[in-house]
Amino acid sequence: MTESELPRITRPPIVVLGVQPGQPPYRLVEVAGELAGKAHSVLEVIEIARSVGLDDIDLDDPDVVRWVGGDKFTWTSWWPYHPPPYEEGERRGRRQGRRGRQERPEGPEEREPDETRD
Repeated sequence: MTESELPRITRPPIVVLGVQPGQPPYRLVEVAGELAGKAHSVLEVIEIARSVGLDDIDLDDPDVVRWVGGDKFTWTSWWPYHPPPYEEGERRGRRQGRRGRQERPEGPEEREPDETRD
């Protein structure tokens, strides 16, 4: 196979990465392989493209824009933010049961005496 027969693989000049968690959520935008900014909407993607000299871009053309982690209509994260299962001041190392937090005694002095032993 000669070089002229090889398939030509090109990278689109604009890559819009997946949604990042934040208030509000945003997407990072790369232009020509370099990070160009973060966008909170499609309009901001267009503004970033214009700021680097790319005018009149077609956001639906895969040869111009590659959308990672969703299309141009995806601007919220797939999974909502969940606070950690422990409360402030509580240790992180405790295990959780299926039905919620399980309290475990810290030391032998907090355990209830075993009635079967004498």
